Amino acid sequence: MPLVSMKSLLSQAEKGRYAIGAFNCNNMEIVQAIIAAATAEKSPVIIQASQGAIKYAGIDYIVALTKLAAELAPVPVALHLDHGTSFNQVMQCIAKGFSSVMIDGSKYSLEENIQVTNKVLDVAIPCGISVEAELGKITGTEDDIYVHEKESMYTDPAEAAYFVEHTNVDALAIAIGTAHGQYKGEPKLDLDRLVQIDKLVDVPLVLHGSSGVPDDTIKAAIERGIRKVNIDTNIREAFMKAAKEVIIANPNEIDPRKMLTPAREAAIEIIREKIRIFGSNGKAE
Repeated sequence: MPLVSMKSLLSQAEKGRYAIGAFNCNNMEIVQAIIAAATAEKSPVIIQASQGAIKYAGIDYIVALTKLAAELAPVPVALHLDHGTSFNQVMQCIAKGFSSVMIDGSKYSLEENIQVTNKVLDVAIPCGISVEAELGKITGTEDDIYVHEKESMYTDPAEAAYFVEHTNVDALAIAIGTAHGQYKGEPKLDLDRLVQIDKLVDVPLVLHGSSGVPDDTIKAAIERGIRKVNIDTNIREAFMKAAKEVIIANPNEIDPRKMLTPAREAAIEIIREKIRIFGSNGKAE
């Protein structure tokens, strides 16, 4: 089926009190893995492309791969820009066929964030494109974006309510203790803050940096209002672990398919596991 809007998927997730997995892609094998996992679990799914993925694979390849995958898939698929940091980049993704975009204005003041978000919304809404924004800063590295721990800032519930009131975004990414990349210890999420935010805003909430967060904590966050969960690092870890095992066992192997096939299978398994944790399995219409 054609790509769908993220807004439609999150609307159903809100009604069903589950979350949709948003999985980052970097190449054909990972796109295939995301679709295979979602199909096996009968789950709607969001495929995300970060700035790094677009730089590596090229925006035309990302769009073409995902559009083809969605057309062949029996489940709803959205293509989402992860952490768009400029108006021009977001506009390029809309023009190329993304069904959803994120404008990350978290580095700006509250009013400046509102201004840049509304600038994107003015274009996206008439095109039927979903828009995610971010309030509060999430530590760690997301491709070319780095936020030092000292610069991280949890989302203020009152500011979240003000932001949503003045933008009417389709989804809001919040900072409650997660980080991008690999964790050095077990992350501690401020679930009380999440509850406060969920009470004050009426749009789906997004959890970034979810790889490495304990399953029970993810489930608790979903129970308290998270409707989109971003996963990237866990996929990379599973993919590369399987690929390395092939190389170590067969150092003279020259066929990349012999390495990429088990890597893709490993990615499928971790994505299926996440889908079940998020509760979206069996929710595809």
